Amino acid sequence: MISYEYFAKVDIRVGKILKAEDFPQARKPAYKLEIDFGQEVGVKKSAAQITDLYKKEELKDTLVLAVVNFPPKQIGPFISECLTLGVPDEQGRVVLVRPDHDAPVGSKLF
Repeated sequence: MISYEYFAKVDIRVGKILKAEDFPQARKPAYKLEIDFGQEVGVKKSAAQITDLYKKEELKDTLVLAVVNFPPKQIGPFISECLTLGVPDEQGRVVLVRPDHDAPVGSKLF
């Protein structure tokens, strides 16, 4: 088990997807996302393997949850600056974790 203090070090925020683009260089089908996390965190980029359930055109303005305090990760020619959160469905497709009501961009999960 971990303590609450340890968990609290993970900075999970609400972000709004500004842009989704194809990522043909990824080993598994993915999109390159640009996500706005508000004034305190700013705009970050993320690679997300969500192509099975989501069309890139539908993702604009979608609210998502992401970890924003991991170090950047090189994924092919792309640097992912945050981890967009998702869970697998019964077929193993990634379902985005997102608020079910409007929440302010940049809000921190607690």
